[in-house]
Amino acid sequence: VLVMATRGETVTELNNKRSDPTIRGFTSLTETKKTSEARVWGPETVQNKDYKFCRFESCNWQSFGHRPQSSTPHAFRAMQLLEKLATDPGVKAVIIERELVVGTLGEIDPVDDRLLQKKKEQGACLLGYNTGGGMRIDVKLRSDDLQDFLPYNELASTLIHELSHNWVGEHNELFWTNYGQMRVEYLWKHSVLSSRGYIVDGRTTADIAGCAGLIRGGMDSILKAVLAELVREMANHGLTVQSIAPLIEERCKELFAEHKKSERTGQILGNGSGGENNGVVSTDLRNLALAAAERRAKQNDNE
Repeated sequence: VLVMATRGETVTELNNKRSDPTIRGFTSLTETKKTSEARVWGPETVQNKDYKFCRFESCNWQSFGHRPQSSTPHAFRAMQLLEKLATDPGVKAVIIERELVVGTLGEIDPVDDRLLQKKKEQGACLLGYNTGGGMRIDVKLRSDDLQDFLPYNELASTLIHELSHNWVGEHNELFWTNYGQMRVEYLWKHSVLSSRGYIVDGRTTADIAGCAGLIRGGMDSILKAVLAELVREMANHGLTVQSIAPLIEERCKELFAEHKKSERTGQILGNGSGGENNGVVSTDLRNLALAAAERRAKQNDNE
């Protein structure tokens, strides 16, 4: 039997010493993670406790940022970017509105992803994909030359695109109606925060998200920007925006009316820590709009 012991004087001496400030304990790491998650968008915008992304996964198996002379962003920066997307006030508004829980938000492997390579061979560009109706969403974060990340506003659009696939797999009118309404909700959230003077380190959330130019004229500018985006995207699938434009406009009117009502009644947008919907409310109008788009999509399939 081997018995080991430490003298009482040694134990007392160690207990009386100050902890090394350069060494972080597990509790400190947990608190640091929570702080860093909220810092990008300010202390009021952490993930909702019920509707959220549960896990994050960067592409850490490619040794990005470890090689000598490499300017490729490190995997931990990719992880920070994924967390930034998840806590984006606009993304949060969309997720809470639809009561979504996404299992994993991950980074597409820009080197070895088979689906990505297949799309490149076909002359297409894969920016993201949704697996299992929201069980996992992967987004291409890095540029083709791997020297930097793609612009943040493009990443946010891609994430919303993939969230729309939670309901509709095909790129039909129903999908684009839902996507367009989600984009409106995203931009409108940033517009409302800007109008209320919500500032993070001297910048609005719209500036941080790279969408300030799209919301500068309020809801009218948002509608024009989203419709212009839909024209480009839908053309790639042989569709036109005219059939769904009224439904996008109705969603704009609905959000604007809700905002005016909240101003009259003195409501304040929630801080996202609970189960509130951050001022974006589900209504019969939205359900009717999506149902109408679905009917038209079925009619087109039968023709």
